[in-house]
Amino acid sequence: MNEIFGMAPTDAGAVALLTLVVLFILTGRLIPRRTHEDLIADRDNWRSAFLESEALRKVEHDQTGELLDMAKLTGPLLAALPQPQQAAREEVNPGDRMAPTPPQAP
Repeated sequence: MNEIFGMAPTDAGAVALLTLVVLFILTGRLIPRRTHEDLIADRDNWRSAFLESEALRKVEHDQTGELLDMAKLTGPLLAALPQPQQAAREEVNPGDRMAPTPPQAP
């Protein structure tokens, strides 16, 4: 039979087997079935979340490609628009845009 921790289980008595079981539990090699099922369910949940994320990433990639195509079209279109004359441009002081302060009562 296989050796566990350097000794055969058949050579040991019930106390040694109980000691092995406790040692397995303490080291994490022996876990309850419910804990194992929870770990498997969590793994499956992560897998489905990953697949959903990848599907959404593909949609986002396709949308980005469409936006880049539109940008390639609109860039030269905007550059082809007539530019306003230099004389028609007017320097605007940011302070001119502010509403005047209301008069204060004496």
